[in-house]
Amino acid sequence: MSVVVLGAGMHPWGKWGRPFTEYGLAAARAALRDADVSWPEVGFLVGADTIRNGYPGFVAGATYARALGWSGARIASCYAACASGAQAMDIARTRILAGLCDVALVVGADSTPKGFFKPVGGDRPDDPDWLRFRLLGATNPAYFGLYARRRMALHGSTPGDFAAVKVKNARAGALNPLARYRKPVTAEEVLASPMVADPLRLMDICATSDGGAAVVLASEDYARRRGVTDPVRLAAVSTVTPVFPNAVLELPEFATDSCAAVPPPARPFRAAIAHAAYEEAGLGPEDVSFAEVYDLSTALELDWMEDVGLCPPGEADKLLRAGDTALGGRLPVNPSGGLASFGEAIPAQAIAQVCELTWQLRGRAGDRQVAGARVGLAVNQGLFGHGSAVIATR
Repeated sequence: MSVVVLGAGMHPWGKWGRPFTEYGLAAARAALRDADVSWPEVGFLVGADTIRNGYPGFVAGATYARALGWSGARIASCYAACASGAQAMDIARTRILAGLCDVALVVGADSTPKGFFKPVGGDRPDDPDWLRFRLLGATNPAYFGLYARRRMALHGSTPGDFAAVKVKNARAGALNPLARYRKPVTAEEVLASPMVADPLRLMDICATSDGGAAVVLASEDYARRRGVTDPVRLAAVSTVTPVFPNAVLELPEFATDSCAAVPPPARPFRAAIAHAAYEEAGLGPEDVSFAEVYDLSTALELDWMEDVGLCPPGEADKLLRAGDTALGGRLPVNPSGGLASFGEAIPAQAIAQVCELTWQLRGRAGDRQVAGARVGLAVNQGLFGHGSAVIATR
């Protein structure tokens, strides 16, 4: 038995200033309509948590179930930072595979503050990410900049390459009615935007956004009974953790006693996230038709391409320059427009990636359609050792 994506829905992303529940409810209803499933038919609902939004955010499953109308559905809530949505999908998928329900709804939504994210949930001195903020003063834009500098030193990437990533993603985002930023930009505009964390400028770094996303998952038998004969299948959901001694998650080049004494793992964390999904799906990076990767910054998109095996280390810039990763190219990356066009709405973003996989694999992505798409990969990384990869196939 396999699990299929029966429906996908989103609330447009932006800065709307309304409660997160409103965005999640709109996305859930859109996904149910897309699946042609009524809410009372859903046996299980999983809410991806948003801990910034008070108690309703901590119990997102119950929050969305109440908003949809108490129906007796079983619920769960989960938090895994930026991987929350993928973990929520994995929980729902597991319940379906166990035969405990036929159809499940997964919802994530966020209402975000102005500016970059800061640590929430109180003091966490055992969290390397919290320590990064407090001891190093390395906010998110600062460590994006460190990664960009590392890439420039190792592979010769330039600010012009980073700007080209933004140009590519903005062109795709301009074609996506759900994106927050829908205006093409030029490399000159990117390079003229204010410097934030050298070498990254304002337009190199994704924003924080309000938004919501939802998917309806079902068993293949259920889909067949509903007359769906060629559904989008969830071939793999990976939610792996790092491997010792890579204990410093966000700044892996900083030496620690453990990594001086013990050989490093065969694959760094981001590579392990994707390769676990490849192994589960019985596929490899050479099978991928298109990918949604975690472009928190323009430079990080290039790193992700290499880490997930879409090209060898140091080769991502060449694919970018050749147009291979653009719409119409050999291997489009972030055909949705990516976080460059959407911004971060943390519990929703992994689900939003799967919405894009679904629409692309159905051939319903409109002007941003990837021709002949058969295998889609979505990857992201959350704080405190959370990572996720999803492979969907047609």
